[in-house]
Amino acid sequence: MSGFEQVEILLVEDDPEDAETTLRALRDRNLASRVHWVKDGEEALDYLFCSGQYAGRSAGHPPKLVLLDIKMPKVDGIEVLRRVKGSELRAIPVVVMTSSSEERDVLESYRLGVDRYLVKPVRVEAFVDTVSSIGLSWK
Repeated sequence: MSGFEQVEILLVEDDPEDAETTLRALRDRNLASRVHWVKDGEEALDYLFCSGQYAGRSAGHPPKLVLLDIKMPKVDGIEVLRRVKGSELRAIPVVVMTSSSEERDVLESYRLGVDRYLVKPVRVEAFVDTVSSIGLSWK
C-alpha cells in the first residue's frame, strides 16, 4: 500500500483482560496497523532494545507509541520508562495506562518524560474511549 505508514504500537500490560480490551479498542477503531503485546517490563525492554528473544528484530523500526502499565512483574513500568527516555529511543511517545494513581508514580513518570499518564477507568466503555483517544493523538 503506497502512502500508508505502518503504525506499530507496543502494548506493555501484564493483565490479559486489560490487554484484550486495549487491543480490541485499537482494532475496532483502526488506530494501529500492528500492535505487539508484551506481558512484563523485561520483555518490553528486550523488544525495544532488540535483545534477548527479540535480538533479531530490526532496531530501525521502533514502535510509534508505547502504552505502558506501571505495576508489572520482573521490571516495573517506571524502570522501563527510565531506560527508554534515557536512551536513543527517547523520542518514542510513552503513555502510561495504569491502575495506580499513587502520587509518587505520577510525579516520577512525568519527571522521567512520560507523554501522558492515565489512570485506567473502571468501566469498560470508558477504558475503550481512553485508548481510542490516545491512538488518535499519535496516528
